Amino acid sequence: MKPELQLDHDRYLLAFDSREVPAYRYDLVVLGGGVAGSTAALEAARRGLTVALLAKADLSESNTRYAQGGLAAVLHPADSFAAHVADTLEVGCGLCDVDTVETVVRGGPEAVNALLAIGTQLDRESSGDFLLSREGGHSHPRIVHAHGDATGIEFQRALIAAVEAEDRITTFAGSLAIDILTGEDGRAAGVLTRTARGDLVAFCAPDVLFATGGSGQIYRETTNPPVATGDGVAMASRAGAVLRDLEFVQFHPTCLYIAGAARVLISEIVRGAGGILRDKDGVRFMPEYHPAAELAPRDVVSRAVFRRMVETHDTNVYLDLSEIDGDPHQLFPGIGRVCELFGIDIARDPIPVRPGAHYQIGGIAVDRDGRSSLPGLWAVGEVAATGLHGANRMGSNSLLEGLVLGRRAGAAVAEARAEAPVLRRFQGAPRPRRELDQRSFRVNVEDLTYSLKSMMWREMGVQRSAAGLAEAADKLGFWSRVVHELAERDSSTIQLLNMLSVSRLATACAAFREESRGVHYRSDFPEPREECRAHTVLTPILEGDRVARVVRSREAVHSAEPAAR
Repeated sequence: MKPELQLDHDRYLLAFDSREVPAYRYDLVVLGGGVAGSTAALEAARRGLTVALLAKADLSESNTRYAQGGLAAVLHPADSFAAHVADTLEVGCGLCDVDTVETVVRGGPEAVNALLAIGTQLDRESSGDFLLSREGGHSHPRIVHAHGDATGIEFQRALIAAVEAEDRITTFAGSLAIDILTGEDGRAAGVLTRTARGDLVAFCAPDVLFATGGSGQIYRETTNPPVATGDGVAMASRAGAVLRDLEFVQFHPTCLYIAGAARVLISEIVRGAGGILRDKDGVRFMPEYHPAAELAPRDVVSRAVFRRMVETHDTNVYLDLSEIDGDPHQLFPGIGRVCELFGIDIARDPIPVRPGAHYQIGGIAVDRDGRSSLPGLWAVGEVAATGLHGANRMGSNSLLEGLVLGRRAGAAVAEARAEAPVLRRFQGAPRPRRELDQRSFRVNVEDLTYSLKSMMWREMGVQRSAAGLAEAADKLGFWSRVVHELAERDSSTIQLLNMLSVSRLATACAAFREESRGVHYRSDFPEPREECRAHTVLTPILEGDRVARVVRSREAVHSAEPAAR
């Protein structure tokens, strides 16, 4: 297998002249208003930095908002940091960074206190203690949540209020980030954005922090909102930042499946409360696949659901809540309301579910402070590869990561406060596009986007193979050339180019990993291989203002961990 992947991408997606683009200057530019971005922005501002917080849509529209389950933290005397660490390492299948896991887990109680300090309302027992749930992979109940299944909405509400109350933070909703700007020394110096009105604006700062979330929209079946198009990873790759472990995409096993409707996450807390997965004949099947049955790690449950769908020739399986202790409508009001729209009474009727892309485990390679290989570029949250999750994310560790490492990154940026770099002048355009009669030819971006999502679901979904990955790589290369050369660079095209870029890179990583580990399952290599127990690293090679290729390599895991499951 060739270690290099030929790309020949544009370094910048749009033509612009830095002398003609309006520029706003701050100490720090943060992209993304979810839990990770908001926490980092708040910490940096409290340490004296002026911060521009940019969001592609409304500030409330992030993956954080859609988090139903909650935040994993050690809050009960019967639990322990050691147990939470051990659970995370076990689920991570040998690729976790132990030091990062320790840092994040031990930061849990402080993260909860920080949420309470900004007015977050968390569910409690009548005694006043936190109401704790259990999810797959966790050995103890340690999931704290809000309003039953509306944790993300409550977290987002409290964080937005805190951000808007901070004088040093200025928010810019409706700002589509296009590319990282670099200074004369190659350091990140800001981002080029397009406003909701279509104007180009540069947000300049000596430090740029990405909290742009994941890339679930590259899949037909996903729990992610429309904004999750992989922009952060794609922009970082065009600027030359090192990426890691993009083959690891977690699929949530239980998404509400109604043909023609948007997929809605049915939280793992439902299975934690006693929800049972059954096939179309009413047979409970999870005990056949794992001793923990419905509370097995998500990769195990997703593959079991997928296999049972194939075996029964059905489009989904069913989640039965009828045996839960208590009224499901009171325990899970949000899920109940959504299901009611489709005529489903969750206390009586089985919920049709199937897997959907849920979480991008890999991303921009960073250290525990969020520092990437590109000077001045930081990343935190789902866009970052910190080593916390390894090869499989344990439920509710992601909100914890965003809070703990977001705060740590904001502090590190403030401590490493840099001089404002000198922006090099950029003038020119991406490669000349072919001049065609638009009356006779037009790239149908919407149709191509759907084709991409369908193909990724087939070939880069729950189950993969060399033949499918090769077919995907060929199509992705062709589609990328077509869009780069022929499509007008409006906002939809820019996001499609980002989706194609992330898809190509993730597919290349999946082909490189000839084993099954965690969420990455190869039907032609169904077992883990010790020689593959390493991180997949992608290093983009820039030649002038082109991204010529990426080099694939393996990076050893330096911490001793349990063997792969």
